[in-house]
Amino acid sequence: MSGLGSTSPAVECPAVTARETPEMQRPVDPPLFLEPAVSPSPAPVAAQAPVAPDVLPASADAEPYEPYEPYEPYEPDEPDEPDEPYEPDEPDEPDEPDEPDEPDEPDEPDEPDEPDEPQATPLLTPRDGVPEVVADEAALERAISALAGGTGPLAVDAERASGYRYGQRAYLVQLRRAGAGTVLIDPVGVPDLTALGDAVADVEWVLHAASQDLPCLAEIGMRPRRLFDTELAGRLAGHERVGLGAIVESLLGYRLEKGHSAADWSTRPLPESWLRYAALDVELLVDLRDALEDDLREQGKLEWAHEEFAAIITAAPREAAAEPWRRTSGLHRVRSRRQLAAVRSMWLARDEQAQRRDLAPGRVLPDRAIVDAVLTAPPSAGALEKLPVFSGPRMRRTSQFWFAALDQARTLPDSELPGIGAAAGGGAGIPPANRWSDRDPAAAQRLAAARAALAELSEQYHLPAENILEPALLRRLCWSPPQPVDAQSVEDVLQGGNARSWQVGLVREPLAAALSD
Repeated sequence: MSGLGSTSPAVECPAVTARETPEMQRPVDPPLFLEPAVSPSPAPVAAQAPVAPDVLPASADAEPYEPYEPYEPYEPDEPDEPDEPYEPDEPDEPDEPDEPDEPDEPDEPDEPDEPDEPQATPLLTPRDGVPEVVADEAALERAISALAGGTGPLAVDAERASGYRYGQRAYLVQLRRAGAGTVLIDPVGVPDLTALGDAVADVEWVLHAASQDLPCLAEIGMRPRRLFDTELAGRLAGHERVGLGAIVESLLGYRLEKGHSAADWSTRPLPESWLRYAALDVELLVDLRDALEDDLREQGKLEWAHEEFAAIITAAPREAAAEPWRRTSGLHRVRSRRQLAAVRSMWLARDEQAQRRDLAPGRVLPDRAIVDAVLTAPPSAGALEKLPVFSGPRMRRTSQFWFAALDQARTLPDSELPGIGAAAGGGAGIPPANRWSDRDPAAAQRLAAARAALAELSEQYHLPAENILEPALLRRLCWSPPQPVDAQSVEDVLQGGNARSWQVGLVREPLAAALSD
């Protein structure tokens, strides 16, 4: 792509003038729990009389100065006695000759200075400028024709409104392909992209952290049949920093702007600077893909990557958690089953409100407010309003709703209360790993030995241990190992857990040895 994989300065592109204005951005609904802060008035400062800098304060017990007395008049000194005539000194005995110095050792040559790392070139504007956003069917048809007629892999990205809206739907889709340029599509204006997905389904899609974007792309009709995940490829190749900006800078020598990654992409119309940022996210994806492919091929890991990419495409949709309320931040502070029931009740009430209003749950009520209310156990809605988050005017108007959810748990029979510690660590019946030493010391020892074996493989092959084998599958194997334990029985368990062939071949024998010790 015009040599953009090198570290030479970026091709000059016409500057794009931002057209956004304050009224372009839809104001984000403020969280209901926030109240304006009131700054306390500063305390009055007593006036002080100015003090002249050259006047010292008088002291009551100071001694008066003595009167000045003049010096005595000058009198000349008596004349000095004449000096004795000079007599030369006796000649000194000649010094013994010095021993010759040992020759100096030659200095070690200085180590050459390390060459300065080349500075990354800022990538400020797409080479073709910022395209118009596709927001109607006619423009979508033109975009489909252009992308289908392009050549090579297709760079794909999507922007969501995480932290602002309920769910993970896409609010902007970015695509780029050689011969077609960059296309920005607004899924709010054209919510069905099935025709586009079909037109490019057989093309290799290039995404960064594909598992994050594929679900929201599937919702609008886009499903790839082949892909290359640059984030996962970076992990397999042993790169320590695999964020898009970091790995582009490391391999291609360009610095991407990441200033709008956490923006509210449901804003309409989207500001020009946001669109420029979105276009740049796919500007170099294919170049990055090519560099990582070369890297993986040199390390003998390219087939590993192909197996991983195929597993992403064929993976079943992630099942919803059976008890998602157990992910409430601060839940470890809750001790009793009835308190857990109160957390569950408030979490479900919040989720209903968030879904109805299309707001992120944390913007309706933060987790800490749920836990604080449960631990405080206010006896009435009025008492609930005295808690920090619930004391604002908006929250006071809904205090009866939240108190009813909190109070519901108080009347539940014991049989309907949730269990303590029911959130499993690696599957049904498997406790979190930090409790194994108490529940099953032998299993804890097996897990420690297995983790040590993976750590050795991680160092040997320069890739993270969690990419060598999924942690949940490792815990399942160590908690209930096959009998007898050998390389074949371990392989059977791993294949049943959807481990890839390269993973099984790498770990079957080291894990069998670790579990047998």
